[in-house]
Amino acid sequence: MTESDREEVRERWTPTREEYTQLWNDSRLSIPPLLRIPAAALTAFSVGMTLGLAHGSKMAGLRFRAEHAHRLPTTTTGWYLYHKSKNYHLAYGGLKEGLKVGARLSVLSTAMFCAENLFDVYRGTKDLFNTVMASLAVAGGFSFWNRFSAAETARTARKGLKFGLAYGAIQDVLSLAKGRPVGYVEFIRRHLGKATQLEEKAT
Repeated sequence: MTESDREEVRERWTPTREEYTQLWNDSRLSIPPLLRIPAAALTAFSVGMTLGLAHGSKMAGLRFRAEHAHRLPTTTTGWYLYHKSKNYHLAYGGLKEGLKVGARLSVLSTAMFCAENLFDVYRGTKDLFNTVMASLAVAGGFSFWNRFSAAETARTARKGLKFGLAYGAIQDVLSLAKGRPVGYVEFIRRHLGKATQLEEKAT
């Protein structure tokens, strides 16, 4: 490839300032997918890490107390070593559970946001229906992976549906506030406009 060919390819794949601004304006939450998806994964990991750390350290402390209830120390040195060992178990248990929960939430959020973006591209519009479909798809995949029963699968699907409706509605409200088109809103407007035109012609 010659230098001129490289320059041509570089110019072709380098967006102009107007295209760059339009990309941000048209994206969900005014954040392009290449930034929104990693940010969501990082946020989910941070939340999962915090929750897992708190729960894991608590459970590790209870487990340590149960395991050593029959042989409590009787000396000052013994109590010092007891609490030192307990703190170690608390930190290890919390960190282990935090990493596990954080990684799980990060994977789920990444899958959900990727699926949502795929539906956006496929349907050519951005609205809560894409968010709901993405949430249900991830909930179904999560249930299948964990081999949930029918009742557990239905419960997980309901949670996914509620999350998709709530999060999708929030995004749609923000999109309307920013002046971005929302699929079903534009559909209703078009049909109302057609109905109005037919009424005017009839009169």
